[in-house]
Amino acid sequence: MRLLLFVLSVFTLSSCSLTHYVKRELKKSPVLSGHHVGIAVYDPAREKTLASYQADKYFTPASNTKLFSFYAGLSALGDSLPGLQYLVRGDSLIFQGTGDPSLLHPDLPRSAVYGFLRGRPERLFFSPANFKDERFGPGWAWSDYNDYYQPERSPLPVYGNIARFVSDSTRLLYVGPRYWADSLLTDPAVQGIQRDEDRNLFRHSLYALPVGLEQDVPVKMSHQLTADLLTHGLNRPVEVIRESLQDVPLSTVYSIPSDSLYARMMKVSDNMLAEQLMLLYAAANGLPLNAEQAIEHAIEHHLADLPDRPVWRDGSGLSRYNLFTPRTMVKLLDKIYEKVPRERLFSILAQGGKSGTVRNMFKGEETFIYAKSGSLSNNYSLSGYLVTRKGRTLLFSFMNNNYTRPTSEIRKEVERILTELHRRN
Repeated sequence: MRLLLFVLSVFTLSSCSLTHYVKRELKKSPVLSGHHVGIAVYDPAREKTLASYQADKYFTPASNTKLFSFYAGLSALGDSLPGLQYLVRGDSLIFQGTGDPSLLHPDLPRSAVYGFLRGRPERLFFSPANFKDERFGPGWAWSDYNDYYQPERSPLPVYGNIARFVSDSTRLLYVGPRYWADSLLTDPAVQGIQRDEDRNLFRHSLYALPVGLEQDVPVKMSHQLTADLLTHGLNRPVEVIRESLQDVPLSTVYSIPSDSLYARMMKVSDNMLAEQLMLLYAAANGLPLNAEQAIEHAIEHHLADLPDRPVWRDGSGLSRYNLFTPRTMVKLLDKIYEKVPRERLFSILAQGGKSGTVRNMFKGEETFIYAKSGSLSNNYSLSGYLVTRKGRTLLFSFMNNNYTRPTSEIRKEVERILTELHRRN
């Protein structure tokens, strides 16, 4: 009898399938039982699905979409990002963007493009003719134009297409780059910092920010503004030229290591970098700078073997039009796992309890979750790699849609179930 009780007390996945465990936990959880949930867990070493619950159903992935953009980048780009393409014609250097977002970006390494443009003897002309996209992606919220997470897409971003505001100990407000210093207006009717929707006038309250905090506000971009910001940053004139370079042999200047973009994009879930990455993919494949064309090309050439065709509409996951299934997410994770060495991959992803968007989850002495989270209102997903107590690496996707509870409650249940999977294996 004691032996029987002991066996029951340590009831593990050897006598209960992982799928059964997952279904049982979902059914008994008051948090997870009231909304749309899908889970897939896969063992790449054994090429075996260990758990599947509604894994063939479509979910809004939010920033899990960045895993698709990441794979597109891995499939098209090398160790360094192509920063711009150019030709020399007499005393003029004409250049076009590749979508690379790193030039004068406040959170990325210094781009080699800066030194290149700064040191050239020719007159500088910027051609935007290869940009064939809209500033916002399909399904983006128009009213979010002022929010840090929705910068506009452009062929050659400068300063991250944002204005960064900070306040000092005297509560004075400063903006970077200083190009925007004359575009600030104190407005007692405004709380915080609010850009006019159709122009770059930044209205702010007297004490817009607490001391030591910063706020990024997206800039309303134009091709002329790109040239003006370049003129400011390079301290030399840059003019716009309306000339297509489509059928002209071009040279390329590379900017920063690709992994520096990937790591920031994945860890802090940077939407702007993800959107620009899809334009980089387009440029690398000889396409116009257009996210829709880039996505269709990536699906056709690199993702045709997914179990369910993705409804993939933007690079970042801001669009609620995106729809993926958990088993498709896991298949994508498997393709990434085959392409990128494990140590490098885990250094790029957010690490449970340590970094990125999962730094406040899975806290403990050991790190066992390396993943990408995704959240929109009423939606939360987590997909990535789980290292078990015995050292096995499992691929998982845990997707939650259409709940009405606080997201913090959903995260706690996701954390609880995945932590148990770590302990049981």
